[in-house]
Amino acid sequence: MKLYILNLLSSFLLLFRRVGWGITYAVYRNKYAIDRRFRFNGAFIQFYGNGRIEAGDSYIGELSTIQAVAGAVVKIGDGCRISHNVRIYTQSADADADFSQGNPPERRGNVVICNYCWIGANVFINPGVTIGANSVVGANSVVTKDVPAGEIWGGVPAKLIRKKTMASASVA
Repeated sequence: MKLYILNLLSSFLLLFRRVGWGITYAVYRNKYAIDRRFRFNGAFIQFYGNGRIEAGDSYIGELSTIQAVAGAVVKIGDGCRISHNVRIYTQSADADADFSQGNPPERRGNVVICNYCWIGANVFINPGVTIGANSVVGANSVVTKDVPAGEIWGGVPAKLIRKKTMASASVA
């Protein structure tokens, strides 16, 4: 009987979590330009800021965050695979600033993820970055500059690993 009650409670909590985050994601769809086919894969995904977030037929994984400050845009194309715990920001402190002098200057810029990109887990994408179509950013990378189309980048900071060979989609 005790196991039955624990299973029932666990099921209720999972349902509550799914419904709660479903409401949150509905609010994001209402506030931002999110395609109806865009998928929120998991919980604790946060979209925030007074800027614009546009997302096509793609998905984003659990624990990811997108920040769009006023006047900035984050655009995610179609067919993008954004893994879990990814951070995308349009505003950040300027690393070259003297932090002892009050409010340091900020870096701001739009972030564009073109069609058919794969962003690995735990990636940080800085303001002002464009990730070209059909590119890959490896897990645990920090993207500080534009990634050209059809390339695989990774590391801290992210650098070119190699150009894609564009293997055939039909694998036997």
